[in-house]
Amino acid sequence: MLQNLSSMQITLNGKKRAFDSPLTVRELLAATGLEGKPVVVEQNHVALLPREIHAAQVVDGDVIEVVQITAGG
Repeated sequence: MLQNLSSMQITLNGKKRAFDSPLTVRELLAATGLEGKPVVVEQNHVALLPREIHAAQVVDGDVIEVVQITAGG
């Protein structure tokens, strides 16, 4: 079955970016090479729980901040 794709603009880590929609946060992470990595995601100034990342929908105009968690000493 074909999906009806359209383009949307979001702000990702402070930069305007265009993506095809519909899109979940998980798909956004995959498209940016961050899927499976330890990250914290904020969508429109609200932090998402890890379990919410798979279902949360990204829509036109969203502001997404992704911070990769790194260990160090």
